[in-house]
Amino acid sequence: MNRILRIALAAFGLGASLPVWAQGYDALLANLKSVISEGEVAVSKTDVAGLVVLEYGNGQILYGTADGRHLLAGDLYEFGEDGLVNRTEERRAVRRRDILASVDPDEMVIFSPKGQVQASVAVFTDVDCSYCRKLHQEMDEINARGIEVRYLAFPRAGVGSRSFEKTVSAWCSDDPHKAITELKLGNSIPDQTCPNPVAAQYELGGAVGVTGTPALVTEDGKLLPGYMPAAQLADALGL
Repeated sequence: MNRILRIALAAFGLGASLPVWAQGYDALLANLKSVISEGEVAVSKTDVAGLVVLEYGNGQILYGTADGRHLLAGDLYEFGEDGLVNRTEERRAVRRRDILASVDPDEMVIFSPKGQVQASVAVFTDVDCSYCRKLHQEMDEINARGIEVRYLAFPRAGVGSRSFEKTVSAWCSDDPHKAITELKLGNSIPDQTCPNPVAAQYELGGAVGVTGTPALVTEDGKLLPGYMPAAQLADALGL
């Protein structure tokens, strides 16, 4: 049985309307409804007796006691054979992986190796970010190591900023690869616009936990914040 209960907080019912396995969550769900008027939360059990995990649509993860008396904010760790395991980060990784899997590759600007792709990494980038530029300067070496870079737009100054406008111009260019490279060299490109995914990708970055650029997300959903040299990136990807 799937032991995840997805509830629209604005409209969920209690008691007999809940699955049998979730009857004990009545108090917790009632208290959640009293402080959160709308949105959706996925409630599921953890391996800790009496503790459930609450995953919100905006990516926030909280923990609550089944009796409804307490909420906990923070990461849940488990002692494993090889040390501490961050179970909360594991959940975030699954979410990132699933979100990025839904993005159309045609809406990304992808720099691929000439040979076989050994690994792929999504990179949320800002064309005016100095460390994003530094990462881009190593693109040839990154690709030579078999790593495919999938750029998504994350203009840190926000939608409507000059960085946003330049990013839109790059995505709308006849040659986005060249346009992005020019911007990351500090050069200008012609302003232009078209139907584009820049604003949507900026929001997507927030949903997966991006707070700065460059922000790299591996195929399994691991977030690697900040610049790293090509050799270090390859090592992080197990190459």
